[in-house]
Amino acid sequence: MAAYPFREYIVGWKGWDGKTPSTQSQQMELKDFAAHVVEKFDIHHIEPWSPIFPSTDPKYLDEFRAAVEQAHSSVVDIAVDQGNSQYAKDPEVRAKALAGSKQWIDVGAALGSPSIRTHIDRAKDSVPDLNRAADTLARVADYAAQKNVVVHLENDNPVSEDPFFIVQIVDKVNTPWLRALPDFGNSLAAHDEDFDFRAMDAMFAHAYGICHVKDGEVNEQGRIVRVDLARSFAILKRNGYKGYCSIEYDAPGNPYKPTAELIEATVKYLS
Repeated sequence: MAAYPFREYIVGWKGWDGKTPSTQSQQMELKDFAAHVVEKFDIHHIEPWSPIFPSTDPKYLDEFRAAVEQAHSSVVDIAVDQGNSQYAKDPEVRAKALAGSKQWIDVGAALGSPSIRTHIDRAKDSVPDLNRAADTLARVADYAAQKNVVVHLENDNPVSEDPFFIVQIVDKVNTPWLRALPDFGNSLAAHDEDFDFRAMDAMFAHAYGICHVKDGEVNEQGRIVRVDLARSFAILKRNGYKGYCSIEYDAPGNPYKPTAELIEATVKYLS
């Protein structure tokens, strides 16, 4: 088997929240998304986003998992936004962050997902603090190990999820159950291209199960910045990455054509 077989590419539309212009998307239930991705793209893995789950009750999760399996697909990661900071000075906030991650680890286990992505949210009472973040996330990783679910940290928020801060956390916790999730475009939206490439190199050196592939991102000034896909995939290969490539489309407009084009580009660069 090749290192990057086509059916290990996945589709996770972060913006798929019922607000896209597509009438079909507006009517679709989350549990039907896997079958839709198989039909449209012949891809059999998905990465759902936590805010669009209509429920996390066991009954719904059983129905969701059954629908995914009926589509001959699988959930391979859940992109989790849980809303509390792991490095806050307030211990109650850190406790809520821990509890939120545990809840979604349980959801991941119920759906048969090998991993989740949890945010490191900004704290109202602190700048990013390595020791507090690592202490909280070590507890998350300990719980994840019991459930056989890997936890990923993404370079998303430019302050609380600075890629080099994430790398420090992963190194300090030092467990196979806490890994980096490199996103091709997020750091580029907040920094220049040189920073982005150094960030991707550091993140991929600590990555394991999943990365987010995109060809552009909108920065804080509302300008679209373009990802150098050839160089980004070269960094991926140089670090020996063997995990999933999640095709993430989170821009306005109809997602089908740009998603298909990004899948085609991904296949080309990984061939």
